[in-house]
Amino acid sequence: MSTAAITTSPVRTDPPTVVVGLGPVSASDVLAVARAGAAVRLSQESRDAMSASRQRIEDLANSADPVYGVSTGFGALATRHIPPTLRAQLQSSLIRSHAAGSGPEVEREVVRALMLLRLSTLATGRTGVRVEVAEAYAAMLSAGITPVVHEYGSLGCSGDLAPLAHVALALTGEGAVRDHSGRHIPAAQALEAAGLRPLHLREKEGLALINGTDGMLGQLVLALDDLDALVRLADIAAAMSVEALLGTDRVFAADLQALRPHPGQAASAANMLALLAGSGIVASHRADTCAIVQDAYSLRCAPQVAGAVRDTLTHARSVAERELASAVDNPVVTLDGRVESNGNFHGAPVAYVLDFTAIAVADLAGISERRTDRMLDPARSHGLPAFLADDPGVDSGHMIAQYTQAAIVSELKRLAVPAGVDSIPSSAMQEDHVSMGWAAARKLRRAVDGLTRVLAIEVLTAARALDLRAPLQPAPATAAVRDLIRTRVPGPGPDRFLSPEIEQTVELAAAGDLLAAAQSVSGELQ
Repeated sequence: MSTAAITTSPVRTDPPTVVVGLGPVSASDVLAVARAGAAVRLSQESRDAMSASRQRIEDLANSADPVYGVSTGFGALATRHIPPTLRAQLQSSLIRSHAAGSGPEVEREVVRALMLLRLSTLATGRTGVRVEVAEAYAAMLSAGITPVVHEYGSLGCSGDLAPLAHVALALTGEGAVRDHSGRHIPAAQALEAAGLRPLHLREKEGLALINGTDGMLGQLVLALDDLDALVRLADIAAAMSVEALLGTDRVFAADLQALRPHPGQAASAANMLALLAGSGIVASHRADTCAIVQDAYSLRCAPQVAGAVRDTLTHARSVAERELASAVDNPVVTLDGRVESNGNFHGAPVAYVLDFTAIAVADLAGISERRTDRMLDPARSHGLPAFLADDPGVDSGHMIAQYTQAAIVSELKRLAVPAGVDSIPSSAMQEDHVSMGWAAARKLRRAVDGLTRVLAIEVLTAARALDLRAPLQPAPATAAVRDLIRTRVPGPGPDRFLSPEIEQTVELAAAGDLLAAAQSVSGELQ
């Protein structure tokens, strides 16, 4: 149907408003705000808590005793006492000077995630900011205004200073933003168009807006959501390759997996059995007369690798949940009214799991590439034509698709080098050990994209191999994946322009459509 034939407007389903209160926001809250554009509002309990702690800050501001961040400078300049007449300028200067990012813009979903997470800390009442500050954050999120944040600038300690400073700068009406339609405009113009007023910062508030692990944590939450789907897609790709290479499903039996009781391994093996159920290809060589004694490791050990990835994600998720429940600022207002300096802004806990997850992603992509290569090699593919070509020699088939995979896998190995061990001292050696958590998060986002592409190429190649096994038929679940691909990409034949076919499959993988096709037959995969 052409779009001209559509006469009714699509029904818009707005995401529910996320309420930010004294307790932690959930990962689903982060996803709703970051990816679905949910609006945000504050609970009354949060307003009350912020009002109480703000009073404590104002009392200290009127005291003759110096208090870090309230009546002193920052970092290596914390020894200077700032007179009351200069304290508003102190906070504005802090934000302007720390908004020092450089490089490409960071993705909208990342900025919205870090904004929600900073708001969540403000709403605990432990930072000492006025209610108006938190309300300004909520209003900007709800209006779809996204401050321009740059790729480089954060050392992950004291938290994500530069990225958060760019956001705070927009709150004050300076800097640049993307409005709800994506236009790049001055912050003051966007605030005025949304009916919002620039924020004028007071004691402690600039510091509270930039001391947090929100950027790295937001990217961890987003990556875990992506990888939850991709690890199941990896099982689908492996199952299709098992069929294409005349492998066995016997090695995935539950009693064999129970001999090594890692939960992720058991889940992956169960998925493989469900995906291969009813496979005519597997049944065709199940007899004892089959000449293949053992499958290659990339087939036989697929659950061990994908399972270890799952268990890594479980650990990363537990760290994310603890961080979501944290109030990260320095100094903080304690429940009994003390204002105390601390080191909770250090990003090490998050940086480590970001790095660990990137290692797991690289290995999951690596085993996928090995299965693809095996399908293309006539010496190891058990009867498939060289490179799955229509006329090998004249046609190259999927030869260079594997090159693309190999290039990505090589990149993923470089991205697996940990960032969290690469501390560089700053602030005249006051901040002499930093986490590099932001860099670890940026690496992981690139790694997730690479894994998506590697798995898509394996699935595309395996779908072609399954067609070439005809008249033997694949399992209903893997056939459903193959059939979905065939709605975008034709079956085997002479060489065609291959890049668009890869990109079509990548789109299906990224959108979750390949996973949905398999699960429409197999049921929900673990």
